[in-house]
This record gives sequence, C-alpha cells and structure tokens, in this order.
Amino acid sequence: MAEKLGFLGKTGARQSVKIPSVLKRLTAEVRQRVERVKLLILDVDGVLTDGRLIYHDDGTESKCFDVRDGHGIKLLQKAGIETALISGRNSPMVDKRAADLGITTVEQGVRDKAPVLEKFLSERELKSEQAAFVGDDLVDLPVMNRVGLAVAVAGASEHLFDTAHYVTLAPGGRGAVREVAELILAAQGVWDKVAGEYSE
Repeated sequence: MAEKLGFLGKTGARQSVKIPSVLKRLTAEVRQRVERVKLLILDVDGVLTDGRLIYHDDGTESKCFDVRDGHGIKLLQKAGIETALISGRNSPMVDKRAADLGITTVEQGVRDKAPVLEKFLSERELKSEQAAFVGDDLVDLPVMNRVGLAVAVAGASEHLFDTAHYVTLAPGGRGAVREVAELILAAQGVWDKVAGEYSE
C-alpha cells in the first residue's frame, strides 16, 4: 500500500501553486489511469465528510464539509472535469453542499451503487476507464472494481486497499478530495492553467 500513498509533506506545511508533489508518487500505470479521468464520482459520508453524524435534539443532524475539498471540486470544474455524488444515506445537507459547489448530479439513498455508475456513464457516453471513484467502505467496492481510477481515503476500511489504485494521505472530510483533485489536474497537465491565477 505504501507506494499508493499521496503527499509526504509536513502536516500544516504551506502549499504553493507549483505542480503538486503528489504527481511524483504515481507509478506510470496509475498515472495513465489518472490522465483518462473525465468524471470524478464521490461517496459522501467518510469522503466529503469525516464520517461522523451529529444528531440534534430537534431530530436534525449535522455533517462537516471541508472548504479545501470544495475548492478542489471548483478547480476541476474550471478544467472541464465533472464531479458527481453517490450516497447511501439521504440528507438535505448533501443537496445543499452540492448546490453550493455547482454539482448537479447527486444520487442519495443508494444501496447498490454499481447501476448508478452505469447510468452516469451512459448519460455522458463515457467509458468506465474515464471515471474515477473515491470511497471509504465495503459498499463502495462494486464501483471501485468498475472504474478506471479507484481511490480509497486514508482511514478507509482496509478491505478497499487491494482494489484501490491510489490511497490518499489526507483523511475523508479533511482534504482527501482536494488531494485527488490536484492529482487529476497535475497528471492531465492543466494545474498551471487552473491554479496560475493565484500566483499573480
């Protein structure tokens, strides 16, 4: 698993807009997989969030999302790479977060994610190798087995690691999606284009 890990930088180190160092961690085979990605599909709980649910006295619940992950999704959009969400649970907060980020493809309450993947691909006339999926638990394995780039977040169920082509160092809900976004943008040669404005 060690060769699949992403960033090795010091925790809290200041990030520049240079090409992300994560690119140096990829094998040639995995880099080819990343270069083909046109659609990034994300699980929600444990990937866009840290997996915890906070229940309130009024019966509502809360989730925490990372703004860095959201910015990573926005950077992908600038490069023409779409993001979609698949969640096993139903939550209005997921719809709100998706709307805030301009994500228009959201499927919630999904028990079997593989057919949803096939629908996403068919609607966009994409091949499975052009899709990436980020997951954290057993329910995600059927999708991970079908996409061109399968990613497990740090702290995911260990049963995902053999299937994953890449394992993030950042945990779910704390920068894992941003790490994957930068990985895709750097491998596809568009990092400077989408991030260059921040160095001016």
